[in-house]
Amino acid sequence: MSDHQLTSILLIAVAAALAPVISAQVGRFVRVPGVVLEILLGVVFGPVVLGWIQVSDIVEAVSQFGLSMLMFMAGYEIEFRRIRGAPIKLATIGWFVSLGIGLTFGLIVSGFTLTGQVVGLAVTTTALGTILPMVRDAGALPTPFGGRVLAIGSLGEFGPIVAMAIIFSEDEKWHTFVLIGVFALIAVGAAAMASRKRHPVLARMVTATMGSSGQLAVRIVMVVLVFMLWVAEAFGLDVLLGAFAAGIVIRLAMDAGPHIEERVVSSKLDAIGFGFLIPFFFVVSGVKLDLKAMFADPMSLLFIPTFLALFLLVRGLPTFLLHRRDPELRPGESKALALFASAALPLIVVLTNTGVEAGALKTSTAAAMVTAGVCSVMLYPLIALGLYRIADQKCEDAV
Repeated sequence: MSDHQLTSILLIAVAAALAPVISAQVGRFVRVPGVVLEILLGVVFGPVVLGWIQVSDIVEAVSQFGLSMLMFMAGYEIEFRRIRGAPIKLATIGWFVSLGIGLTFGLIVSGFTLTGQVVGLAVTTTALGTILPMVRDAGALPTPFGGRVLAIGSLGEFGPIVAMAIIFSEDEKWHTFVLIGVFALIAVGAAAMASRKRHPVLARMVTATMGSSGQLAVRIVMVVLVFMLWVAEAFGLDVLLGAFAAGIVIRLAMDAGPHIEERVVSSKLDAIGFGFLIPFFFVVSGVKLDLKAMFADPMSLLFIPTFLALFLLVRGLPTFLLHRRDPELRPGESKALALFASAALPLIVVLTNTGVEAGALKTSTAAAMVTAGVCSVMLYPLIALGLYRIADQKCEDAV
């Protein structure tokens, strides 16, 4: 590894460390998600402003593994006991409605091209990993409202990942569907094995190494993650599908084991993912964000408010209409749910990067879409939390 590469990695680590510090200071006035600050610090340290960080092959490789870890954690966050029944049913219907609206918009602006499909798919995403901590901090996660947020966010990440595997596949579409089906069977088989009661010997070894250098539980998690990435790659599918599936498999395995073990392993995975790999990805995404191209193309600046409104139309409106008569929700919570559903960023970064690499998007358009995503996670969740607190207060006053 060259000195220049190591310097870039050091600066990325510094940016990742600065993000929560800045967030804590700014948080006294307005809440800014850490992912937004990570991207902004990447822009500042990257070629657009200071030019201190350069994206080498090593930096890109670590960044891509950070992306895989992000998708793994998204799958791991899904609590199936909380979302089964009405929550997942409504979330599924809502996402397919969003997909239809999004692809129709893409078809209108770019025709039935890869560009139209990328643009249409980008507005169907929901930033589950970004909004979930906010919902948890507000004490709303254990409530029916929190279960709906979890279900909608899960579909808003899983649906686009599967669609990406189809859209960016170089094979015939029917062949891709077959491969996804085979991959799904492997994932279901792995999930079934993970849900079974563990062999006593394995259970003892996991417990015995929990606080030692052995860390068997964490090593098994990494084996499952890399194995599912390898399977997805071998099938010619997007590796993010493998990462998401791995997260689901590990979640089911944790649910089948002792609660204390789940808490310990979850804290270790949070440390690995959110402590280094995931912020590494977002900082590098900021480094690669070409804001100069966006400001050089005045037309692309119009895309920012356009996409910000599209997130509300494509994700928020169907969510609101489907949940406005939900008997489990209190008055006003359906509006908050719609705003949470409209917050989109991580997969927009992924989709636009892939679209630029495939020649389907201009760098200026990609930068404008990511900027709109940044605005959505800064604006919509804050309004949603306000609406939720109003609904909560009205309920307390009524009691």
